[in-house]
Amino acid sequence: MKELDLGKEKIGKLLVRFSVPCVISMLVAALYNIVDQIFIGWSPAGTAGNAATNIVYPFTVVALAFALLIGDGAASLFSLSLGAKDKEKADKSIGNGVTLLAILSILLMIIGLLFQNQILGIFGGNPKEVLCYQYAKDYLFIVCLGIPFYVIGQGLNGSIRADGSPKYAMIATIAGAICNIILDPVFIFVFGMEVKGAAIATIIGQILTFVISVLYFRKSKLFKITKGSLKLEKNINKRILSLGLASFITQISIVAIISVANNLIAKYGYMTVASTGKIFGAVEPLAVVGICMKVFGIVVSIVIGVALGGQPIVGYNMGAGNVQRVKETCKKIMFVNFIVGVIAFLLFELCPNYIISIFGKSTSVEYQEFAKLCLNIFLGGIVLTCLIKSTSIFLQSVGSSFKSTLLALSRDVIFFVPAIVIIAMVSQNIVTMLWSAVVADVLAFILAALLLCSELKKLESLSQEDEEKVIEEDNISINSVLKKKVVITISREYGSGGHFVGKMLSEKLGLKFYDKEIIDLTAKEYGYSKKYVEENEEKQILDGNIYYIQDDKLFAAESDIIRNLSKESCVIVGRCADYVLKDNSSVISVFLYSDDENKVKRAVKYYGLSKDSALKEINKINKERAKHYKFYTNREWKDFNNYDLCLNVDALGIDNTVKMIEKFIIEKNDVKKD
Repeated sequence: MKELDLGKEKIGKLLVRFSVPCVISMLVAALYNIVDQIFIGWSPAGTAGNAATNIVYPFTVVALAFALLIGDGAASLFSLSLGAKDKEKADKSIGNGVTLLAILSILLMIIGLLFQNQILGIFGGNPKEVLCYQYAKDYLFIVCLGIPFYVIGQGLNGSIRADGSPKYAMIATIAGAICNIILDPVFIFVFGMEVKGAAIATIIGQILTFVISVLYFRKSKLFKITKGSLKLEKNINKRILSLGLASFITQISIVAIISVANNLIAKYGYMTVASTGKIFGAVEPLAVVGICMKVFGIVVSIVIGVALGGQPIVGYNMGAGNVQRVKETCKKIMFVNFIVGVIAFLLFELCPNYIISIFGKSTSVEYQEFAKLCLNIFLGGIVLTCLIKSTSIFLQSVGSSFKSTLLALSRDVIFFVPAIVIIAMVSQNIVTMLWSAVVADVLAFILAALLLCSELKKLESLSQEDEEKVIEEDNISINSVLKKKVVITISREYGSGGHFVGKMLSEKLGLKFYDKEIIDLTAKEYGYSKKYVEENEEKQILDGNIYYIQDDKLFAAESDIIRNLSKESCVIVGRCADYVLKDNSSVISVFLYSDDENKVKRAVKYYGLSKDSALKEINKINKERAKHYKFYTNREWKDFNNYDLCLNVDALGIDNTVKMIEKFIIEKNDVKKD
């Protein structure tokens, strides 16, 4: 497959290429626990089993958070380094990322195995709920054994995407998920292992993803892993951690939400809800909140997948200084994720019962009622959430790690946690406290809008500074050229705009310009009338089959004028000046042409020719010019080999044609830009 150019290809095409596999990968990663919860919900473990997985779920999210902290950080640094043409740093970013993933994953596994009771207590586990607590312990123990495979497999996903292989990254994750989906019912129902079986199926799938991801490093495209790149470097590690912090906080914030919500449910779940007069209890609300958070996780996975898919595009163009492409990518990411948010909102508000029913059947009226309220209220601000998450990842991609981190913290930690605690304490009502999510969404969205506007203004100023710098560098280069003598001769087809190009070029370079002025100088210097020179300078007469110039002395006179003018820098249009000055080392000869349609338009607009007869007149004049040139030079007028530079004016436009000639002048005179 043809490789896409991150600096030139259409943004929409690039975003589809990178985001679709990334979204699928993120969705599949989210499905690991969701699939477990669906099968457990339909097993004898039922609601108690689902509540247990909700208690353990935050720990698996902690593992994913560390995977993305290193994986996304390394991928971001890799893309930025490639854009800046720093190959060595790009290799080290991936190598150091691999080493960090291995170290952190082993530490997490050890902590999980040694501190099971403490971990379950932090995440809302209650030993008094004996069945639910035992299910949670069984699930956590087995999941911990697979943590190294899970962390490394998910962490490498970002590097593989950034290397230009998003489909491979997608396949690695999908393979593990499919394996999990197939093995879940086998271990849960066939072997009767219930919650333990779900955990075993999960880690087998994670091992498969790990193996496929590691095998990619044998055929990587843009980076190479060596012993040197694996050796940890302080500066590289700090940059990886700073760039990946937003992804880390995005995930760890989910942990904060679930942990606080679980503990508040455990505390206030047995209190009567004033509005309904009901007591929902703790186990069923725990199961419902777990389901809602995993549904929420699906939407967030899509949003983050789209944003991360744009990360290589943003990172590369940011490193390369292509600010406009960075801004265009941002707009497209925001638009797509806004649509995702709207669709999710409609589903949560209109179809809550259908969503809940996927995760098992419960005859409890309280379960059904709380589930509906949870989806309607707790996830009511999902559109704003999508835009907040998108902004956070975008800020991460452009290297604004502080802003990205601040925003990632704001919604789920700075705003949500205090809001849910305060509302729960005041109302002592687990239904009322659901509104804390909406409060957090509104406040965080306001902050996101401010941070994004600030960053876009910063990018705009950078773009203007770059443009001014380019102009300044061009002026320095042009001034350096003009310290030497330079004479630009312009030959042109009639109607191609050669006169306008020459005039604009002379004004930009501060050079004298000669076209019709040569007629005045020739008439004055050699005693011709101006009218005679105008009518005969390119006229020929036919004698038999041989063309003769009307006045050979006129050509000689104009040639002398041209030679005198070329003693100083100037722009000369027409009159075989390129040939007359062919031995002058200061001359740069240019030929300008255009297509018939545009020549006609220009001739009608500027020269007053009739549209019906314009092309005929243009061809006649150009034919006379060609014969005139051939007679005195013995060369073909339209032979591009006769000129230093030949340009299609209408393909480039007048302004760009002038810029191209300027650039050519600089390069031909071997003037290097500082």
